[in-house]
Amino acid sequence: MAASRFEKPSVTTLAAATVTAVAVAFVRCGGPTPQPSPPGSPATSPTPETAPPSALPETTPPRTPPETTPSASAVAAPPAPKQKVVVAALGDSLTDAKSAGGRYLEVLQKRCPESRFDNFGKGGDMVNQIRKRFERDVLTNGTDYTHLLVFGGVNDLYSDLTAGRTPAKISADLAAIYQAAHARGWKVIALTVAPWGGFTKYYNDKRGAATRELNEWISAQLATKKVDWVVDAYGLLSCGDPERLCKDLSGSLKDGLHFGAPGHDKLGAAIHDQVFTNCR
Repeated sequence: MAASRFEKPSVTTLAAATVTAVAVAFVRCGGPTPQPSPPGSPATSPTPETAPPSALPETTPPRTPPETTPSASAVAAPPAPKQKVVVAALGDSLTDAKSAGGRYLEVLQKRCPESRFDNFGKGGDMVNQIRKRFERDVLTNGTDYTHLLVFGGVNDLYSDLTAGRTPAKISADLAAIYQAAHARGWKVIALTVAPWGGFTKYYNDKRGAATRELNEWISAQLATKKVDWVVDAYGLLSCGDPERLCKDLSGSLKDGLHFGAPGHDKLGAAIHDQVFTNCR
């Protein structure tokens, strides 16, 4: 019998056997069955599921946005420079110093010491008379005024029967004054009629309604730019009852019409805060 011939296994055969043995062992340990690579192919890298933690890509921490500087438009504007003002004040006994009025102008003078406040008030004047005084004494002589203050109307309101004064006539005279002042380039400060319901000798419901009508007209002149400011003396000097002066603002006369020093102080402070905060 011829002896069998033993052939030495090739390198390829040994490598295939080795891979098969490893695969069997891996399956027995519960792992997924690897797919053998063809002989001679390069080794493959681990998949993301089997890649070690150190091989995962690093995450970039969030960037802090750079600090921004405010734009030029966000920077607060510097305060307006203080200005000297020259004011002509028109009115009746509430403005006339000879009739114990006009103290509110003294308050303004103290707060604006370098400015000037000329008092053209005259006790008892109605607005048509105030208008004539304005044309005669202010327009002809006042060349350096910056502002005109107008505070009148109450004498007209209780002269409806004796002088035929109505809200329409009063407002027409006031409008003429406002317009003439603006034509000169002056700023106009209009005051509403102060509450006078306590002046029971002359006050009644009809005149109260006329007072409210006139005050509404005066207040409306701001929206139409017929005046530059409206200071509401009617609302400012009343307490609870809008038609009567506050009790603590009554003057020595205690007639329900002429307010005293506390009322003038309050009115002067309100005019300053609304109009003349930049005065000197």
